[in-house]
Amino acid sequence: MAVSTTFSGTKLDTLLLNSSSLSRSSSSNSTHLSVFGKNRKTLIHRGVIRCNGSNSTSSDVIIKTDGDSSNAIALSALEQLKTSAADRYTKERSSIIVIGLSVHTAPVEMREKLAIPEAEWPRAIAELCSLNHIEEAAVLSTCNRMEIYVVAMSQHRGVKEVTEWMSKTSSVPVSELCEHQFLLYNKDATQHLFEVSAGLDSLVLGEGQILAQVKQVVKVGQGVNGFGRNISGLFKHAITVGKRVRTETNIAAGAVSVSSAAVELAFMKLPEASHHNARMLVIGAGKMGKLVIKHLVAKGCTKMVVVNRTEERVSAIREELKDVEIIYKPLSEMLTCAGEADVIFTSTASESPLFLKDHVTDLPPASPDVGGCRFFIDISVPRNVGSCVSDLESTKVYNVDDLKEVVAANKEDRLRKAMEAHAIIAEESKQFEAWRDSLETVPTIKKLRAYAERIRAAELEKCLGKMGDDISKKTRRAVDDLSRGIVNKLLHGPMQHLRCDGSDSRTLSETLENMHALNRMFSLETEIFVLEQKIRAKVEQNQKDI
Repeated sequence: MAVSTTFSGTKLDTLLLNSSSLSRSSSSNSTHLSVFGKNRKTLIHRGVIRCNGSNSTSSDVIIKTDGDSSNAIALSALEQLKTSAADRYTKERSSIIVIGLSVHTAPVEMREKLAIPEAEWPRAIAELCSLNHIEEAAVLSTCNRMEIYVVAMSQHRGVKEVTEWMSKTSSVPVSELCEHQFLLYNKDATQHLFEVSAGLDSLVLGEGQILAQVKQVVKVGQGVNGFGRNISGLFKHAITVGKRVRTETNIAAGAVSVSSAAVELAFMKLPEASHHNARMLVIGAGKMGKLVIKHLVAKGCTKMVVVNRTEERVSAIREELKDVEIIYKPLSEMLTCAGEADVIFTSTASESPLFLKDHVTDLPPASPDVGGCRFFIDISVPRNVGSCVSDLESTKVYNVDDLKEVVAANKEDRLRKAMEAHAIIAEESKQFEAWRDSLETVPTIKKLRAYAERIRAAELEKCLGKMGDDISKKTRRAVDDLSRGIVNKLLHGPMQHLRCDGSDSRTLSETLENMHALNRMFSLETEIFVLEQKIRAKVEQNQKDI
């Protein structure tokens, strides 16, 4: 197969593909088997994708240029793109892929190594989209999950590149990542995000904080190069799904959050006689910390100490909970406060532990009311309390993974409620897929307009040539306007039949049939055109980055 085209002024005279070794993959091969056991979710993909796929040697490419040194940058970018996979791109459309680790698949020790602070999401998106086969990207990083969503030109190579990027940024070997990460493609990836947004994939089924976190992904992604049409459309639709599930079902009725589960766990572990007099310390007054305070108040606590970087947030909480004594202390007094507390809740964004074994060893013992044992309830990821602290006999440390004990108590009732939510998600997934399918017609629309414009321009030039050089500008403009008007009127009908909002499956099916018919009738070669667009975009992006 030979293709001749031009990218940013660089002539690709010959693009030779070894067709005998080209991989043939399609969405029909993207089959997944979900196996649940021991609270672990394993996803098995058949045939196409391997987690740490070996280096591909198929489809060698020879690229000849005109030797112009000014084209070196563009050529380098094309070489980096590994256009040996060109046939793969024209045989399958770009795939939506989610690659991640969650509380269901990986322990907190692993998740905290891959956690990406919100402030770093734009940087992560930019780095992901600089990978050869990644077009769009988004990051969803919370205490229970770290998930990378991408639009990839090639499933196999996209997964390989993202996995290697995750390994590089976290210093976790690829082999170790593959033991804990899950991979989902296209419809499965869409359904997964919808379930996440609806609270169905949370450790605490139906919890509401995850919806706010999905909204934050969209907020942070606005204006970020790489948070493109497909990914932003996916996350915006996920927000709609999350809201609809909570409005139309009662899955969130009485739902516990991670914060409330943390408080519940503390009271399960404390001696019952100490429930009303145990000394409480909350470190961090952000969203999670505020919820911890509210749930402590709901449990009957009327006094607590809150350590935070500034007093402003603590004052706002104090105004809201007027009947509770909330004492503010700065971070500089954290260890002193810890020595005067029996139960310590930590929920800060610190990327390094606030408490290590040496810090806790010298603390005064907890009060006799709680058996002299101090409790750390750490709901931060990365963890605020080092695992070494649990070596001390006088200290008990619990993290987000330990909340499963609390969640199990009301899980059966919530699973019944989740059935209604799944029906909504199935319906919304079809609507999103229909919308995404409708985007396939965009390259055909562009190509048809370009085809018509080439004919119009050529015929206009012939006409003006016959009219001579002495015609007026007004006449030239009139003839030009006439030719444009004729073309626009002729294109109006075909364009109308190529446009579809994806809300009507019958209309969508007809639209795609029209698209294929126009491709055949006018030899538009839309698939090659799409490839040209993708490679050109990569070339331009790499040139900007240099």
